Amino acid sequence: MVRVKRGNVARKRRKKILSLASGYRGAHSILFRIANQQVMKALRYSYIGRKQKKRIFRRIWISRINAASRLNGLSYSQLIHGFKKSNIDINRKMLSQIAVLDSSTFKSLVESSN
Repeated sequence: MVRVKRGNVARKRRKKILSLASGYRGAHSILFRIANQQVMKALRYSYIGRKQKKRIFRRIWISRINAASRLNGLSYSQLIHGFKKSNIDINRKMLSQIAVLDSSTFKSLVESSN
């Protein structure tokens, strides 16, 4: 059998993991075995975080719309129901931006939803 030298491949693989782990504290950025575990965990968390970000932002938009609609005498659910009945199709992200930045436009939207 011919001897296979894997030095270059192994070094590249370890270097890739250690570069991903740069910035971690202590041995987590220096020792390969520990850094590899932390990088795998971080990649798992980042995958989960990309999914959670969408949920969190939607929750923030809804709470902003709810606060603004209560200033105009409606609850969030009443407002959304009014929009559905009036065939006003505007997503929650845009609605929350309008509620935060332009209260007069939001007030006119609330009045048109009744």
